[in-house]
Amino acid sequence: MSGGLVALLDDVAALVRIAAASVDDVAAGAAKAGAKAAGVVIDDAAVTPQYVSGADPSRELPMIKRIFWGSLRNKLLIILPALLLVSAFVPGAIPFILMLGGTYLCYEGAEKVWHKFRGHHADEEAPAVERGPEAEAKVTKGAITTDFILSCEIMVISLNEVTDESLLVRALILAVVAVLITVLVYGAVALIVKMDDFGLHLASKDSAGSQRFGELLVRGMPSVLAAITLVGTIAMLWVGGHIMLQGAYDLGWHVPYDLVHVLEAPFAGIPVAGGFLAWLVNTLCSAVLGLAWGLVVMAIVGPLLKVLSFGKKTGGHGADDVRTEVAGSHPAKHTSDPAS
Repeated sequence: MSGGLVALLDDVAALVRIAAASVDDVAAGAAKAGAKAAGVVIDDAAVTPQYVSGADPSRELPMIKRIFWGSLRNKLLIILPALLLVSAFVPGAIPFILMLGGTYLCYEGAEKVWHKFRGHHADEEAPAVERGPEAEAKVTKGAITTDFILSCEIMVISLNEVTDESLLVRALILAVVAVLITVLVYGAVALIVKMDDFGLHLASKDSAGSQRFGELLVRGMPSVLAAITLVGTIAMLWVGGHIMLQGAYDLGWHVPYDLVHVLEAPFAGIPVAGGFLAWLVNTLCSAVLGLAWGLVVMAIVGPLLKVLSFGKKTGGHGADDVRTEVAGSHPAKHTSDPAS
């Protein structure tokens, strides 16, 4: 009995030593993987505040909390196991999954640029949170769905950086990346959406300095959000374009990748700033390629989305009419029901 206990303790000690030896690998891998996914992280942080825009201040943090837990659940319970299975049994599919995600990033970034230059604005509509709990739940679900797509790309990019590690280390690295990035994104989102409330609180103080700083925060938040959105768009095009460049090179089409390196080579030799300037040229080329590829995808996908959207509206029109008639025939129920 004692011999079995000693053997068990030896096994536990061995596992602890292995785990301790892997901590540095996990930390280094998580840092490397997270850095590569930074562009998508920025866009994720830029997109989410739009979902709680116009909400009652008391509902902002609860909505963000629900989106946070939905995002973390998606990463850890759905995306992580799926990617580990792919990397274990079909590793050759990872570059194609990565390029598919890169195409999505290019498309999203190009669409934002296109709408910006075309002066397109979304139709003015009251925030969903002002139309009741059901609409708020729908908005939150939509935010989690959008986050799921971005989370997939973050996790695939992260996985691509640690494919040489063992399956266990890969799982640990991706779990660390999932938790840290989710906390980072939604911590930043919570600060962003509450900053104007904090500014209003300071503006109500007696101190003239507090009032000026509070007013500065309130007036500056739209510019901060616009800057984050701009950086997020550029980051999407840069990351997406770079993924497509690297993917094309790995598949045997070396011309675009080699051309970028030819363009950055003259800058690399400049003293002190050479490395940064070469990186800047590479980033600019990747962003331009991302924009070009995104516009091509837009030209293909746009008409298809319009057809699908038109069919959905046409198919659902009758049901909407029925719901309107039912609501109109029972006004007392809708005015007295506190859930509505």
